[in-house]
Amino acid sequence: MSFLLPFLKIDKTVQDRIVPPSGFTAQLTILTSAAMAFLAVFALTLSLATGRLADRWAGELAQSSTVRISAPIAQVEAQTKAALAVLETTPGVREARALDADEQRALLEPWFGPSLPLDSLPLPVLIDVKETAEGYDSESLRLRLAGEAPGAVLDDHTRWRKPLITAANRLRLLGVVSLILIGGVTAAMITLAANAALAANGQVIRVLRLVGAKDAYIASAFVRQFTFRGFSGALFGAFLGTVAIALLPDAQTTGGFLTGLGFRGYEWFWPFVIPPFAACVAYGATQFAAKQTLKRLM
Repeated sequence: MSFLLPFLKIDKTVQDRIVPPSGFTAQLTILTSAAMAFLAVFALTLSLATGRLADRWAGELAQSSTVRISAPIAQVEAQTKAALAVLETTPGVREARALDADEQRALLEPWFGPSLPLDSLPLPVLIDVKETAEGYDSESLRLRLAGEAPGAVLDDHTRWRKPLITAANRLRLLGVVSLILIGGVTAAMITLAANAALAANGQVIRVLRLVGAKDAYIASAFVRQFTFRGFSGALFGAFLGTVAIALLPDAQTTGGFLTGLGFRGYEWFWPFVIPPFAACVAYGATQFAAKQTLKRLM
């Protein structure tokens, strides 16, 4: 806030005569800044949460795959053992194990509920495969599985991993774009409010010019007031937004996409950046509005 220091020398009584401390424009500026800061907190949360989600999906899914055994009941056990034997001797495979009934039920529970009768359903056997950092040759593994266990189907998650990560990255980009739009709307509204205040005080501005006041002196009064209003409104809005985020219920691991929505660790400091940023936006918008309007009032 060092850019406010030059304006602290302005006499407050004169400043209040030029820019009334209350009224429609003051309320509009504070309300706009508060609302935009409140929305900015949620846009920031969305961007950070989807970024974490994309990183988690990229990390977890990149080194895991699944082998599905779909075979006649009489051959399922033999083909499962053959597939496990192939996987254990495959370079790049760190671990391979068949999921039991409870683990399969846990995977299906979010979609079908906890009372799914697995015993009466012809579900395939699933083998969870963990890769090493180097990974394995998927084409070679598919050929070996086809020879040893014809009912084994390898799914390395490539088919649906990339769309999920792309969707998460686009949501993160949407959050960033939302922050840019919020900053633009805030600047536009403060510019309109400053123009209205300048136009409403046109007679006072002409009198000040007659007694020798420079346009820089007059503009500084508006800039100081609107910058403070923008900062105070954004501070209140950011505080309310942060409280709302803190009160969000914790999602469980079955919460899917909404799991992890909120701030984590040092991310809680990001909302404190919003009020100074709003003050900078208000400063620039009011400077622009003051220069343009004072030229028209000459």
